[in-house]
Amino acid sequence: MAEDKKKVILDEIEDTVRTIGVLTSGGDAPGMNAAIRAVVRVALSKGLKVRGIRRGFHGLLREEIIDLSARDVSDTIQRGGTILQTARCQEMRTEEGQQKAAAICKKYGIDGLIVIGGDGSFAGAQKLANLGVRTVGIPGTIDLDIACTDYTIGFDTAVNTAMEAIDKIRDTSTSHERCSIIEVMGRDAGYLALWCGIANGAERILMPEEHDYNEEELIKDILLNKKRGKKNYIIINAEGIGDSLNMAKRIEEATGIETRASIIGHMQRGGSPTCKDRVYASTMGAMAVELLCDGKTNRVIGYRDGKFVDYDINEALSMKKEISAYQYEIAKTLAL
Repeated sequence: MAEDKKKVILDEIEDTVRTIGVLTSGGDAPGMNAAIRAVVRVALSKGLKVRGIRRGFHGLLREEIIDLSARDVSDTIQRGGTILQTARCQEMRTEEGQQKAAAICKKYGIDGLIVIGGDGSFAGAQKLANLGVRTVGIPGTIDLDIACTDYTIGFDTAVNTAMEAIDKIRDTSTSHERCSIIEVMGRDAGYLALWCGIANGAERILMPEEHDYNEEELIKDILLNKKRGKKNYIIINAEGIGDSLNMAKRIEEATGIETRASIIGHMQRGGSPTCKDRVYASTMGAMAVELLCDGKTNRVIGYRDGKFVDYDINEALSMKKEISAYQYEIAKTLAL
């Protein structure tokens, strides 16, 4: 009887999280620091130790691991980027790399690992969970392309940054009666382009999801709008379509209308996060710690139907996300 009781106590001790690791992986996103700050302070409030892992899985494999205190995350919530830095890691895609990462977590006493990033980062977390490392993923990407959630850290800031830049370009485009092509980020997903297209009143939105656009029809529409007395023509072009500079040359040659391309680029990743990105990221960071303390593993936090929820990583990675056909139709109607 005494032996059974002792075994139960030992099992409970083994299941207790004492040290949490946190890393940011893939592309940086405004609000990541708010999530890191929440992880650190909520964990410390529970008497846990927190270790920060620099440069994502790349840094984990090179043991770039530091202890984090409440003071270390002071005055960070308003900063863009990630104080832990980030990187992409091909080695983590290999079985050898995954085994090494799990062994390093064990070496540093990391009982639970919080991974802030996109689908690729979650795949790495999934592999570590299969190797016995408790993991929780937090969606951090400006692309809004994670299927299990309606919100991802950084999108709100990035789309507002792009919107403000496009407003400024429209001013000068109107003054010169130009056609302007503004290229926003989104290699595989057009959410930034779609939202900016609606918010900025663009005449045309080009997205990876609608890759088969007809340039001849686009040119006809530009000329038709010119005849109607339109002073400018704004095209929002997603990075996944690209070729903005050459597209501008072709349009100018075909229409005789001065056409300029502006590639906003990585400025969309930077800047102080919006209130929404700070609050939602903080909530997700706190929730990630709670899940680990409850013994959960292999989970991804999401925001669906106005609530913060969590999913099994396997389920989350199997989900598909598509651009809202209704919003896209609205964008086309509003552009008339």
